[in-house]
Amino acid sequence: MQGREALPNKGGGGRPEGGSRHVPVMLQRCLDLLAPALEAPGSVVVDCTLGLGGHSEALLTRFPEARLVALDRDKEALRLSGERLAPFGDRATLVHAVYDELPGVLERLGIARVQGVLFDLGVSSMQLDEADRGFAYAQDAPLDMRMDQTTGISAAEVLNTYPAGDLVRILFAYGEEKQAKRIVSAVVREREKEPFSNSARLVELIRDSLPQAAKRTGGNPAKRTFQALRIEVNGELAVLERAIPAAVKALAVGGRIAVLSYHSLEDRLVKQVFAAGAATTAPPGLPVVPEQYQPRLKLLTRGAELPTEEEVAENRRAAPARLRGAQRIRESIE
Repeated sequence: MQGREALPNKGGGGRPEGGSRHVPVMLQRCLDLLAPALEAPGSVVVDCTLGLGGHSEALLTRFPEARLVALDRDKEALRLSGERLAPFGDRATLVHAVYDELPGVLERLGIARVQGVLFDLGVSSMQLDEADRGFAYAQDAPLDMRMDQTTGISAAEVLNTYPAGDLVRILFAYGEEKQAKRIVSAVVREREKEPFSNSARLVELIRDSLPQAAKRTGGNPAKRTFQALRIEVNGELAVLERAIPAAVKALAVGGRIAVLSYHSLEDRLVKQVFAAGAATTAPPGLPVVPEQYQPRLKLLTRGAELPTEEEVAENRRAAPARLRGAQRIRESIE
């Protein structure tokens, strides 16, 4: 399970308040990575995954000359973070959008290039802690899992309508679930008796389907299936494949990007985009590498940085976090 902010579960899964001041994942390191690009007056930083606004609030506070553009597909997150960021006035522009829509958002705002971009991927703590969203396998809830509840199909619809082969593919590819065929066989058998609607029934089915050896390792045996369903429902990897290159393209020379990932599929994609940008594209053997083949990015992290033991102890949801950063060092020559 991943999550972006260490927020209490108020009243056994109630709605967290926008004014909470709990520290987001790897906050200080994110700020330090972006700082050299954001200290000049007039800089623009984009928080592509606003959530409850913890990172955004810290960015606006630490960089008083910067303007923030923040995106989120979850209207409730926008409402709560809007309350939190209200003291910053027109320095903060909040937009209802998915993060692969960044180029269009910047065009509408008349912003050609930005100096900083932050992604904090995965499901936010608000979504995990709201019982009626269906993201968390630890409490019974409707199987929804849509980050934007105004559009798209729910996790229940995926479970009840997808062909068995598609469900196996989703669980294996997005959840890295080795027991995908076994779980899907049980799902197909049970959905014929009664369609799935709530998470507790799915969790119980997964527990009953797995061999004892598979249940003894890796935490809750349902977590991989829930991750896979969430990624499918929200199209997360497809969106990310478009969003990271678009964000890099939006950076001014000297601009910086920081990405927090929470599972290997996300991290691998980010790593590939950054590595490609930091590599020369010149044919081998050239004595001098022409400008158009020079790297566009400089890596700011050695591999993926991990949260400290202290942070994980304070916020268990930080445990799977992986942070990568890069800096735009030259324009592309199209």
